[in-house]
Amino acid sequence: MKTLGLIAGMGELPKLVAEEAREKGYRVFAIALEPLADKNLSDHVDSVNRISVGKLGEIIDTLKKNHIKEAVMAGKVPKSLLYKSKIIPDLRTVKLLFSLKDKSDDSILLAIAKELDKDGIKLLNTTDFSSSLMTPEGILTEARLSENEWKDIAFGWKMAKEIGRLDIGQTVVVKDQAVMAVEAIEGTDEAILRGGKLAGEGAVVIKVAKPKQDMRFDVPVVGMNTLKSMIEVNARVLAIEAGKSILLQRKKIIKEADEAGISVVGYKE
Repeated sequence: MKTLGLIAGMGELPKLVAEEAREKGYRVFAIALEPLADKNLSDHVDSVNRISVGKLGEIIDTLKKNHIKEAVMAGKVPKSLLYKSKIIPDLRTVKLLFSLKDKSDDSILLAIAKELDKDGIKLLNTTDFSSSLMTPEGILTEARLSENEWKDIAFGWKMAKEIGRLDIGQTVVVKDQAVMAVEAIEGTDEAILRGGKLAGEGAVVIKVAKPKQDMRFDVPVVGMNTLKSMIEVNARVLAIEAGKSILLQRKKIIKEADEAGISVVGYKE
């Protein structure tokens, strides 16, 4: 039986990825990134080691000692940890950070992938183990969209793809073909709260994959917290890129979106 290394950040996704990997016949050895990973991760994997998110050297050494040749990354690791946390990085992490041309998401994550590869660990696509979670195309809720809301999606789509190309973020909030907020380091939910407050009510949220999305990491993910943020600011539409984004707890999100009068759309250009 092959063993898959799982480098687990925040949220439900690592547990769901582990479950699908086990269904595909893998034994799952998890690195739970502290202090981010769910405390219940151990219930969904074969074994788990808890290691500080700043200890890249220890993470790689642990994977090697356990003869891991393939790994997958799942779960959010907020980049804000670089700036306002008390996490102390190890020497390998410090060297990696100093080697970067910039601290964009792609620069950091590609560098991590290269470090893993140096030690014979191949990073696989997150989507290889989340096929059942991919966002389908079409309107997923009962609530229909107005002509103006479709225009907002088309307008916001171009903006979101451009900020993705620039590796700034994945989400924009728009209303009446004007940008209310652009996601940066604060993350999707905070961008929604900020943009939704500026819009008043009726905001349209668009979340996309980057034009050259690397499916090994930073795949767009939408979960209940995103919907809760939208409900808080009376946003009206959530458009997610179909086939290239992950929709967690789909049935629950659709049910609660219907109750709140929010349209959820799996969108393709």
